[in-house]
Amino acid sequence: MQRPTSWYFAFLLVGCGTAAQAPAPDAATDGATADTAAADATATDGPAPTDTPSVGPQDAASDVAVDSAGDSTAAGDAAPTAPFSFFITSYVALQAVSGSPNGFGGDLRFGETGPGAGLRGADRICATIAERSMPGAGRKPWRAFLSAANGGDGSPVHAIDRVGDGPWYDRLGRLVAMNRAALLNTRPSGAHPAIVNDLPNEDGVPNHRPDPSRPQEDNHHMLTGSNAMGMLYGPTATCLDWTSARGDRATEGRPRVGLSWPRGMGPGGTSGSHWISSLDEAGCAPGVTLFGMGGPVLSNPTVGSGGGYGGWYCFSLVP
Repeated sequence: MQRPTSWYFAFLLVGCGTAAQAPAPDAATDGATADTAAADATATDGPAPTDTPSVGPQDAASDVAVDSAGDSTAAGDAAPTAPFSFFITSYVALQAVSGSPNGFGGDLRFGETGPGAGLRGADRICATIAERSMPGAGRKPWRAFLSAANGGDGSPVHAIDRVGDGPWYDRLGRLVAMNRAALLNTRPSGAHPAIVNDLPNEDGVPNHRPDPSRPQEDNHHMLTGSNAMGMLYGPTATCLDWTSARGDRATEGRPRVGLSWPRGMGPGGTSGSHWISSLDEAGCAPGVTLFGMGGPVLSNPTVGSGGGYGGWYCFSLVP
């Protein structure tokens, strides 16, 4: 990651009760999770616990409505014909849709209730953000690339089984992957060279530097709950199936994340490049860290403690 310019000294760390912290040295990498990662920077506990669903101002965010099956409909013309079937949820979009500077954390229900609410809510958020970027695109059947221990029928759900067969294209029509086999690699095989190592957000902007007027951000931790094959990583890797954001590791576990852009090697030889599965974040509470911390910080049990904001990948079942 490039060192920010001197004028960009005010790094953003958003989270209830979380203070701004000094940047880590350039040599820092996403290594082992440890409280000592914040030794040279003041770290505080994550947001206060809450049991309420993360319900954003969806009526104001878009005109998209999602039925109980998870497919989206919208008023007006038919869905656009331009290929657009993949994106990362940007920090700006999650702020707007959640109505919070912290984003959603690990609770993605978005007004959904009952079994499987976390996955359905995440799908709705995907559709809402797609509509914000390309009017009509919210009509497509969007799916969040998330695994869950219980999809609503008592059986596990694997992210790779949720996204269709491909191909998938970004907002600017660039190829991300032709099929599932192409997805199941450290980086998506066959992806356009401009995005393969820096996957793009809903506007087609590579997410490492979402604002071209500012330096790159350490924002690449993306929620998946999945192993390298896109299957459920484990029952404690999904923030109670994307329904909880208290920051209580004893009950919620630690969400598994992939990296939207690569960075070296992680602990124990674990790939620090894998877009689906690289490491466990510190917790499920909402929170944002956009500068290098050298890995998740246990004393700050948020979805973004080690470099991120709790984003995830969205795929459409149709191009």
